[in-house]
Amino acid sequence: MQFSGAMTALVTPFKNNAVDEAAYRAFIENQIKEGIHGLVPCGTTGESATLTHEEHERVIEICIDQARGRVPVLAGAGSNNTTEAIRLARFAQKAGADGALLITPYYNKPTQEGLYRHFKAIAEAVDLPLVPYNVPGRTGCNMLPPVLSRLARDFSNIVGVKEATGDMVQGSLVLESCPESFSVLSGDDLTALPLMALGGKGVISVTSNLVPGRVAAMCNAFAKGDLAGAARLHHEMFPLHQILFVESNPIPVKTALALMGQMEAEMRLPLSPISESAKARLIDVLRQQNLL
Repeated sequence: MQFSGAMTALVTPFKNNAVDEAAYRAFIENQIKEGIHGLVPCGTTGESATLTHEEHERVIEICIDQARGRVPVLAGAGSNNTTEAIRLARFAQKAGADGALLITPYYNKPTQEGLYRHFKAIAEAVDLPLVPYNVPGRTGCNMLPPVLSRLARDFSNIVGVKEATGDMVQGSLVLESCPESFSVLSGDDLTALPLMALGGKGVISVTSNLVPGRVAAMCNAFAKGDLAGAARLHHEMFPLHQILFVESNPIPVKTALALMGQMEAEMRLPLSPISESAKARLIDVLRQQNLL
């Protein structure tokens, strides 16, 4: 499978400190109705770091069940513990996910060789398309293009990368060094269109939690060669891209979804409610975007 287009890094709704299944199913259904190209449960935006193993598995099961094969599901399955990442990837495969998203090991600070061996072990343990997720701003670890190229060529089930460095030089080097069939997906809404212009296949988006139709339309326009239309949508959404990182993700996006009536604004510690000043700025942008 080649992952492409607009894929939403799904927020996980909570209510009374439990996963709000009804809100989650309705949220997923709206994403599909609005034309999103794929769903990514249990990533950073889904607060995977504070889900129990049981909750993590249930969130993936709900997403797969609600999607019913209409769009691909790329399930979050990463860990800084290689053995645990293998267990999560095996669960994703058993549950029926179309692929697994694997964050680079955080905190451990592995060498580039350690990164290669980590992903090698997972690739050899499962028969499932795998997408490493490189976000050094969160992990303290940057998987460099030579290692990614090596993995892409050595393992047929390592099919893409979520490139979230925000560094267009590194993005260019990844695109240049990996096979043409390899799906380089932006993990940063601000650089999604520029990366696609260089050869990227799409975006794993935070903004599409709020406006799935618009992010999908931007990707569709680009795929059709309508660069002016894609650029227009990129510029229209730019204030959203910026405000959704006014505080740590997913605090602003979950707050926005609550203001829009799609779920509670409940988050788990150590995430805390959005500050009043940031909330006021968020409300202004949501009103400008006709979302309130």
